[in-house]
Amino acid sequence: MKTEFSPTFLNTPDGKLANEILRTCVHCGFCNATCPTYQLLGDENDGPRGRIYLIKQVLEDKPVTQATRTHLDRCLTCRNCETTCPSGVEYGKLIDIGRKVVEEKTTRGFKEKMTRKALLSLLPYQKRFTSTIKLGQIFKPLLPKILSKKIPKNIKAGNYPSSTHSRQMIILEGCVQPALSPDINAATARVLDRLGISLIRPKNAGCCGAVNQHLSDEEKALDFVKQNIDAWWEHIQNGAEAIIITASGCGAMVKDYAHLLRDDKDYADKAKKVTELCKDISEVISKEDLTPLQTQQRQTKNISWHPPCTLQHGQKINGVVEKILTDKGYNLLPVNDSHLCCGSAGTYSILQAEISQQLQANKIKHLTKHQPEMIVTGNIGCQTHLQEVSDVPVVHWIHLLDN
Repeated sequence: MKTEFSPTFLNTPDGKLANEILRTCVHCGFCNATCPTYQLLGDENDGPRGRIYLIKQVLEDKPVTQATRTHLDRCLTCRNCETTCPSGVEYGKLIDIGRKVVEEKTTRGFKEKMTRKALLSLLPYQKRFTSTIKLGQIFKPLLPKILSKKIPKNIKAGNYPSSTHSRQMIILEGCVQPALSPDINAATARVLDRLGISLIRPKNAGCCGAVNQHLSDEEKALDFVKQNIDAWWEHIQNGAEAIIITASGCGAMVKDYAHLLRDDKDYADKAKKVTELCKDISEVISKEDLTPLQTQQRQTKNISWHPPCTLQHGQKINGVVEKILTDKGYNLLPVNDSHLCCGSAGTYSILQAEISQQLQANKIKHLTKHQPEMIVTGNIGCQTHLQEVSDVPVVHWIHLLDN
């Protein structure tokens, strides 16, 4: 694809990257076939190919309209199109650049501004978010249904192992997961303890930065990125084998640290090391001898697996969790359209509620078709989003090894 960027923009890091990405696109349209929003809306501009053209026009200093921003806002950033694309177009990086420029060139209405500001002021901050959730749990019976269904039950974390092993790995606590489902990382710690691995929980680490990054608040996103690197670095130098992520949305972000800080003279090398060490929990479990995890006969057998977009498309991890669970004796039921997004997509379920709910309904229909005893996934966003409308329990898959 030919581009005509202004020399000023072309010589910036974003300009150079966007130019490289756009020039790999051959405009074939294969991406539209697997785009959730294109399937629902049928509008070329609500599919990857149309959005790529819109971004190209924006970066070439063509007029930017509210409609342009709306079409980019509707993108889930599920990156299904990247999996489909035969040319290897890095659409996820391109839309981040496009959204940032569009945000600078347009003005949102008061309600939109306040909603986005509230999300940025709340979600990335663990203590604030946890306090808000606890308050919501107390007053849940009094809340409107649209809000009350988003408030999860109060879940206890359970015990963390007290033993210490020579093998140690860092775990990202995250920002929303400790409030919504604190039992996930505790279960992970117990499973790894049985495999002879201890987890390090650095106190100064926090949000991975994804919330800010995808809402075009790049400066603050990079602050979170650097804060995490600083919190982890001493442990990395002391021999930590890996940085474990139990929320695939965070994993996709942390694995992008090297890219995000590629031009930072103080952090580029550290970020590259962090990216190399970052592992989804499934990548760690799959390489271990699981004999110590032999358990008594399970009551739950038939389950539906929902692979998060950030796992299958963002991190390109496919079939790993499925093999772990199958090897442990679980029967994974067939699920139609498992490649499609559930509609959670970070803040999308709040900012694009109507589309999100359509995708949510479609996903639940497919996941429950064969009457599973449980739905399992690997991302806290998907888990809470699906549980809102599911009569079947939705849990993180690591719990199936912690019994």
